Amino acid sequence: MKTRDHLGRHVVAVTGIGLVTPLGIGVAESWAGLLAGRSGISRITRFPTDHLRTTIAGQVDLPEEAGGSSLTSPARVERMGALAGAEAIAAAGLGTDGHFPGPLFMGMPPVEVEWPQRLDLARRGNGAGSGKYPEMIAAATGRVDLFEGALFGGVGERLADRFGTQGAPISLTTACATGASSIQLGIEAIQRGESTAALCIGAEGSVQPEALIRFSLLSALSTRNEDPAKASRPFEKTREGFVMSEGAAALVLESLESAEARGAKVLGLLLGAGERADSFHRTRSNPDGAAIIGAMRAAIADAGLEPGDIDYVNGHGTGTPENDKMETLGMRAVFGESPPPISSNKSMIGHTLSAAGAIEAVFSLLTIRDGMLPPTINHETPDPAVGLDVVPNVARAAKVSRVLSNSFGFGGQNVCLVIGAAP
Repeated sequence: MKTRDHLGRHVVAVTGIGLVTPLGIGVAESWAGLLAGRSGISRITRFPTDHLRTTIAGQVDLPEEAGGSSLTSPARVERMGALAGAEAIAAAGLGTDGHFPGPLFMGMPPVEVEWPQRLDLARRGNGAGSGKYPEMIAAATGRVDLFEGALFGGVGERLADRFGTQGAPISLTTACATGASSIQLGIEAIQRGESTAALCIGAEGSVQPEALIRFSLLSALSTRNEDPAKASRPFEKTREGFVMSEGAAALVLESLESAEARGAKVLGLLLGAGERADSFHRTRSNPDGAAIIGAMRAAIADAGLEPGDIDYVNGHGTGTPENDKMETLGMRAVFGESPPPISSNKSMIGHTLSAAGAIEAVFSLLTIRDGMLPPTINHETPDPAVGLDVVPNVARAAKVSRVLSNSFGFGGQNVCLVIGAAP
């Protein structure tokens, strides 16, 4: 296998993967649940949902939360990122001594002091419990844990220390494209020869009251609370919003030359990446679809391929009327009248937001490895305006050599990855 691509860049291999999803902790459990068409969506049990329009989500049950209080979002992001990262590093057999030979690219959501913490400060303030800001500030004085927990780069710093990665860790957020962006940065670092390896993690832990209410106010969430397992309905006619979820994925990337030199098992290749932004609206894409279409075409061209070379598309497929309409437009523009199959794992695990692009990259690798297309479940009434092969309801055997994985974020942030079979 050539170790340089069509542009003379280092070929990027994946040698380790790790997963945490509402379907389970670990690659094997999550993938088995996905192929079985099992839903990980349930009623929210982590906090009261009285008077909320949406009362369902994809939740990850962490062992340390059993019988106790729930972790805050930053702590959940760090814990799930650590679980996925450890699994990926162990699978790769690289950095298992605590010295990983490359940088960490950490995709994660914005973090902040959350309502339970603020209310606790209000109760403690000067003993009066008035909730006035001077009293809350006084109660927070010396609380290093609050500061470090709400420090955006803190999670990446601590994970970099845990795994012994090289250089300053890069923490980033690009809305729903974040996980794919973290992988893109790793790809580019290796392609340029700046590093022979990279640890790329996307993690999300925002199933908490404030985030849920904010998305609800944007009218973005499904309110199909009566049957949580059937709430997420990408590409289906009765879709009416996405289901919030959480999880993490990690990928160990290496130059193919480095991986072959140490005899590592290569799980697949990251052949190309494309990104485009339209800055049109905080939640809606530009109606012309230029950025979505451009990101898809850019990724395929970056891989040195033509649209006809793509065997399957792992869709962004959130289940909102707007997203699925625009992704359909992109599919038609890029692939013409004979597009490849496209399915959405968000129908089963919900929208994992900052983790989605990384989780879907792992699922794309597994699709190639096992020759199985994961289904889009809850596909009861086809939408004639979509008209795509969405692999409805049941997984399907297929020969897959190249996958396009789409990640389209709020604010017009779009990243697409082309993933290929191992040599």
